[in-house]
Amino acid sequence: MPSSCKDIRAALADCLQSSECVLLQRNQPMDCLRPPLLETLPTRCQQLKKGYGECKRGMIDMRKRFRGNQPIAVSKELEGEKPRQLYAGAGMGSGVKATSGDEDQKVETVVGLDGERRVVR
Repeated sequence: MPSSCKDIRAALADCLQSSECVLLQRNQPMDCLRPPLLETLPTRCQQLKKGYGECKRGMIDMRKRFRGNQPIAVSKELEGEKPRQLYAGAGMGSGVKATSGDEDQKVETVVGLDGERRVVR
């Protein structure tokens, strides 16, 4: 099996082994992945199952034939890392300079269509 799906497959196997379907109800992991018992699995296991299916589908997708699947990170929270923001690189106010209001303002004089002069700041 290509290495692009190995990590998500291992995470799915761990999730299934620790689920109630396998531990308490004594079902086989393969049986827990089928529709009657699939709804009893935790949400995390259901998401991993869906992600694993998409990874396998991506292996035969002709549009991804040359590039291959994107690497799948299982979950940084499980490895002890703090999750980062998805889109905002830095904090909201990191690039904003504080002002006191006493700074010199740029003043321009503009002549309007009616011939009047207006001051624009």
